[in-house]
Amino acid sequence: MTKEDWEALRTLATSSMKNAYAPYSKFPVGAAALVDNGRMVSGCNVENASYGLTLCAECGLISSLISSGGGKLVAFTCVDISGNYLMPCGRCRQLLHEHGGAELQIMTDTGIKALSELLPWAFGPEEIERRLD
Repeated sequence: MTKEDWEALRTLATSSMKNAYAPYSKFPVGAAALVDNGRMVSGCNVENASYGLTLCAECGLISSLISSGGGKLVAFTCVDISGNYLMPCGRCRQLLHEHGGAELQIMTDTGIKALSELLPWAFGPEEIERRLD
């Protein structure tokens, strides 16, 4: 990925963040990812008065991925209202693993990291297949 590709993802994530529904926390989040077929998908957080029902931006991104034809995520970024990079929570790292795998590239405050560095020993579809063989 080029520097320009990462900047395009950050721009898309920032744009998506502006559509977030965050009336309780006042902490809008946007996420964007590059799919293996070259298209980009995005999502934003959607809060709920019952906090446990809140959807992270990554959830919206995965829904967008699936509803627009699927594919494998190859690069991902997530930002806050100031454009700072955010680290996906554990649940969202698992979602990203399911649709991007261990090699998914994630932009962090310290640079690009493979998801395998951020979610070691992940349990995914390949693990199920291995166990069923």
